[in-house]
Amino acid sequence: MAGRVVVVTGASAGIGRAAVRAFAEGGDDVALLARGEAGLQAAAKEVEAAGGRAVVVPTDVADHEQVEAGAEVVERQLGPVDVWVNSAFSSVFAPIWDIRPEEFRRTTDVTYLGFVWGTTAALRRMRPRNRGTIVQVGSALAYRGIPLQSSYCGAKHAIQGFTESVRCELLHERSDVRITMVQLPAVNTPQFSWVLSRLPRHPQPVPPIYQPEVAARAIVHASLHPERREYWVAGSTAATLIANAVAPGLLDRYLARTGFDGQQTDQPASPERPANLWEAVDDRDDHGSHGAFDDRSHAHSAQWWATSHRRLLAGVGAAAAAVTAAVARR
Repeated sequence: MAGRVVVVTGASAGIGRAAVRAFAEGGDDVALLARGEAGLQAAAKEVEAAGGRAVVVPTDVADHEQVEAGAEVVERQLGPVDVWVNSAFSSVFAPIWDIRPEEFRRTTDVTYLGFVWGTTAALRRMRPRNRGTIVQVGSALAYRGIPLQSSYCGAKHAIQGFTESVRCELLHERSDVRITMVQLPAVNTPQFSWVLSRLPRHPQPVPPIYQPEVAARAIVHASLHPERREYWVAGSTAATLIANAVAPGLLDRYLARTGFDGQQTDQPASPERPANLWEAVDDRDDHGSHGAFDDRSHAHSAQWWATSHRRLLAGVGAAAAAVTAAVARR
């Protein structure tokens, strides 16, 4: 499947940046949509170093006209889009009563409507060709809301419902275009150093924390196997979603007790910390894919390895069962 044309939104940093690198290393050409100029240029160099073609398209995904224009540029320079990955997002770390209306709207415009505009731009091109794959980068928070992130959780829940609706519409017309979602755990990305926060201490992902390469491998896998409607990545994601389905009320109380401290380090928040809600922080400086929590982050997930090697494990299990049966017959 190497040699595909892949579009990644939020491509300048974090999960999107790691996904760009993973697609390029697999032999794909990658179009990079994001706001941060320095991050975009650095990501393009990584694609080219891997032997692929890169197209940089500075884009604010909250603006549907910019997303549509970006898709036109991609197809003009790289060819028909095979895979579109929606990964861009923003957030505000604060209790709901401390979030201003314009901040909530902006988070929704980027994190939810950015996925809508990316999906519709992709479908406008994929449906007439009757081929293509859309990967929605989701989160355990698409099912389970947590305190201090109401704007982000609301947007992720909306993406989940939106994706299910689109999937049904594609099935209705018997389309060969596929849409799938990857639900991620807490990931070590630069966002915790630049997200708009009104918390007294520095924000952090809720442990256990995973490196963005874990997410990137899952995104590439989903693009190659979009027949599965949804992928869960890491044991913490699976545990959260199962607990929420079985005992959501208990989880409410647990998160009310632990969710505030669990999303903050011991370090006081700097009054000079940047915020990328309205303007890109990586316009002049490239921040890469990793955040400030390398020493606490896992580079691999046993759960994801098992998920992505299901056929191998099934084969091993079948072989073991056959051997066991043969021994028992002796």
